[in-house]
Amino acid sequence: MNTQKIPDIIVSRLPVYLRTLQRMSVSGITTTSSQELGERVGISAAQIRKDLSQFGEFGKQGTGYYIPFLIDKLRTILKVDRIWDVAVIGMGDMGHAIVRYQGFGDRGFQVAMCFDSDPTKIGQKVAGYEVRDTRNLIKDLRESGIKVVMLCVPAAAAQEVADKLVEAGVRGILNYAPISLSVPAEVKVQYIDPAIGLQRMTYYLP
Repeated sequence: MNTQKIPDIIVSRLPVYLRTLQRMSVSGITTTSSQELGERVGISAAQIRKDLSQFGEFGKQGTGYYIPFLIDKLRTILKVDRIWDVAVIGMGDMGHAIVRYQGFGDRGFQVAMCFDSDPTKIGQKVAGYEVRDTRNLIKDLRESGIKVVMLCVPAAAAQEVADKLVEAGVRGILNYAPISLSVPAEVKVQYIDPAIGLQRMTYYLP
């Protein structure tokens, strides 16, 4: 499978399918149809079948999808059939909340390091993790081999920090700063900006 040929919009829906299937599995449901899954996630059955067909044939005519099997396949496709170590950069309110969040472990991720540039925060413990000095960011990330980072710094500092992350060998950045980053093509950036989500939502409101 050539991942470069799969449209990003399809990839973005796979975690939604996976989350829904995992919830169904916890509820004791073992099989589902594209129709039922579509109703749960708000996507048409035809679109779900089309999305999944990009990666193989996972269902059977008349019986639908066996949920444990489809969960395993989606976890493999998304490469969360293992645990990824993640570093959190910026220990303000958002960084603190992320480090304390308990929901990453069963979805393929664990916080391994956190950093800040504020001398009053460096050395403090947050959820058992010592806040490291960003002056050692490149060295610490290189030694750890961490490839995934959550960036929670102010917009004014985000690009400078992103440049250091690239130098450190990071290949995935989840950016909470309200600014677009300039990074090499091999570095994947995902943006989380609540204000953009709100603005998109209010367009539809009366």
